[in-house]
Amino acid sequence: MKRSAAIFVCLALAGIFSTPVLAVEVEEALVTAGIVDRMPAEVLESYPVTVEKLYCFTRITGAVGETSVIHVWYHEEEEMARVELPVRSPDWRTWSSKTILPSWTGDWKVEILDSEENLLATVPFSLF
Repeated sequence: MKRSAAIFVCLALAGIFSTPVLAVEVEEALVTAGIVDRMPAEVLESYPVTVEKLYCFTRITGAVGETSVIHVWYHEEEEMARVELPVRSPDWRTWSSKTILPSWTGDWKVEILDSEENLLATVPFSLF
């Protein structure tokens, strides 16, 4: 009887401590030409290639414990960069940046993935 009680306690504790680390949602996601005071400075759907650098700003909610999100930058469906970003609270702002070359005109997008690489959001934009 004592052994089955010990097994029950172990199983119960395992259930308590197996709470998922990631239950995140993308509350806000956008591409901007700058970040000021941890907030996007300017939000457009297209930018001139002379911008030199763009940022993908993301506000994540619902994280339990420390986890991460991944920003994957695509130009015309070709992966150009992959950046893993920590998420350290249930309401977290983070961003990645991409230096832009003058020849990179056209359609772009940033896919935002959870730590298991499930798609959470997509932010399309273009460079002219």
